[in-house]
Amino acid sequence: MPTKILICDDSRLARKQLARCLPKDWDIEILFAEDGRHALEMIIENSPELLFLDLNMPIMDGYETLEEINAQTLDVTVIVVSGDIQPTAQERVLGLGALDFIKKPINQETLIDTLEHSGFYRQPELAESMERVDSHLVPGNTDDIYNNEQVFLDACQEVANVAMGRAGDLLARFLNAFIELPIPKVNHIELTELNMALQFADQDESVSSVCQGFIGPGISGEALLIFNDSSIKNIANLLKYQGEIDDNVELELLMDIANIIVGACLQGISDQLSLNLSQSHPVVLGQHVKIPELLDKNLKHWNEILSIEINYKIENESINCDLLLLFTEDSIGPLKQRLSYLV
Repeated sequence: MPTKILICDDSRLARKQLARCLPKDWDIEILFAEDGRHALEMIIENSPELLFLDLNMPIMDGYETLEEINAQTLDVTVIVVSGDIQPTAQERVLGLGALDFIKKPINQETLIDTLEHSGFYRQPELAESMERVDSHLVPGNTDDIYNNEQVFLDACQEVANVAMGRAGDLLARFLNAFIELPIPKVNHIELTELNMALQFADQDESVSSVCQGFIGPGISGEALLIFNDSSIKNIANLLKYQGEIDDNVELELLMDIANIIVGACLQGISDQLSLNLSQSHPVVLGQHVKIPELLDKNLKHWNEILSIEINYKIENESINCDLLLLFTEDSIGPLKQRLSYLV
C-alpha cells in the first residue's frame, strides 16, 4: 500500500517543486492542501502519514496548523518546509512537534536525506538514484507562465517569499528580534494604482524612504524601503541607541536596514532565477513625507509595473516597514522566461 503524503502550501509553484523532488521510486500517494485549514480537513479525511507544511499561508498558517494538530491529537508526522529561516521560527515549529525543518527553495538531496533519517524512505544504490538528481531542472509547462497571469503572479510570489525569508533572517539577527513575515503581495498594475494597492500604512502618515535601483539581463527596476516615522525611533530604542535621535541618526538606521533587506531580497531572487542583479547605491527619497507625495515625486517616469510588496513587522514592537520591489514593464518577458524553469 502506498504511503500517503500531504503537501500543504498556498503556492502552486512550491507544491509542484516539492512533489517533483520526492523520490521517483518511492511508492506514495500525493495529496495537496492550499492552507492550514484545508490541511486539517485532508488529514481527518485521508489519514496521511506525512505532512509537508509551509508556515506563511492565508486562513491558517503553519504555526496555527501545528497547534491544532496537537489539540486534536492527529496522528501525522510533520516536516516544515519554509522560506522563514529565522532560528526562532525553526525552534518554534520543533517545539510544536514538527519532526524537522527544511528551508526553501527545496533541495532534493536535503529532502531525501531528511526522509531517510526519519525512516520514511530508503535510498537505492547510487547508480539508480543518479537519474533523478537533476530532474527538477527540466522546464515544466511553459505555456502556463506565459498565458496565465495568475500562474505568473503565483510564481513571482513564491520567489519573493523565499527572498523575503532570507532578508527577515538577517534583520532578525541585526535587531535581535523575531520578524513576522507576511505573504508577499504581487500586483501587475499601472503606476497610478500603486498608492491604492499599498497595504502598508495610512496614506496621511509621514514616512521616510530609501531607494535602490537594480539591473540584470533584461530585468531592471527599483527597490523602495518605506518606514513610518515612529518605527525609526522605535528601532533606535530597540538597538539601545544612546543620545538624541535626530534626522541624521534616523537616516543612518534607514540606510543600514535598507542594505540588509534590499541586498538580501535581491540576492535571493538572483539565486533562484540564476541571474546577477546589480544594485545602485541607496538614495534617500524623502524623510517625513506622505506616501502619495513620495511615490508621485520619484516614480513619474514609470507606467505599467510589476509590484511586489513585503511588509516586515517586529514581534511585540511597534515597528514595521514596507519593501516595494518594482519591475519595469520590459522586465516581464525575461522574468517569465526565467520563471518557466521553476514552474
